[in-house]
Amino acid sequence: MVTVVNRPSAVAGGSQKNVYEQNGSHLGAAMRVWHFVNEQYGLENIRRRRLKIATLNELNDPFDFLGVNLGDDNLRRAFRVMKDELAQNRGILCFSRDWTNPVQWSHYADKHKGLCLGFEIPDELLGAVSYSRKRLVVETEALRSPRALPPDIVTKLLFTKYSHWRYENEVRCFVNLDERDADSGLYFADFADNLELSAVVVGAQSSVSRKDLSLALGDLQKSVKTVKARLAFSTFKVVQQRKAVLWP
Repeated sequence: MVTVVNRPSAVAGGSQKNVYEQNGSHLGAAMRVWHFVNEQYGLENIRRRRLKIATLNELNDPFDFLGVNLGDDNLRRAFRVMKDELAQNRGILCFSRDWTNPVQWSHYADKHKGLCLGFEIPDELLGAVSYSRKRLVVETEALRSPRALPPDIVTKLLFTKYSHWRYENEVRCFVNLDERDADSGLYFADFADNLELSAVVVGAQSSVSRKDLSLALGDLQKSVKTVKARLAFSTFKVVQQRKAVLWP
């Protein structure tokens, strides 16, 4: 299955342009980004060479895409309709720029017992999330018709979250939803040139051994860097465990 990955500008402008090409030759520099996951799904993702796509109505932040001041009843209804319509054919892959934040390991990787998967993704397919203490304010007339909103305002809606989420240091990638997985009923993006697994960090409290990870990686072992994490001694960070004997 080939998943369509959308540039942020294409999502904002409502374009369905396919920018996911197997060779990726038209795209520029790639960014390494990180996805936290528990042990079970992390190993399964690696074995099956895929990453779960989050649908827009299941995100853990209910304010996602509703970051505008919606004091007016009509505006609230209009934006909920817009979000529901967008959710019918678009999903999202969420990443962090960094794997060293202990809060993310606690929240998204089963209290440091999971994994953090590093991917190389072309810069232009990613959008950085902005964090704000206040809801966005735009002209009322523009808000009356969400479908006619200028692309720059839509981009702000897609990539703005409340400031307390800043610790995530998030970048996100929008994808078109194709067919659901027959077994789970979920959507997945296959690993490929534009979603290339390049590193795996095993959590500080994880029981995943080198052999476990090696078996899951299979023929990807030579191209994927593997690291065991530990808690730093002098800072509140997660760092690499450099003593090989401590990761059997």
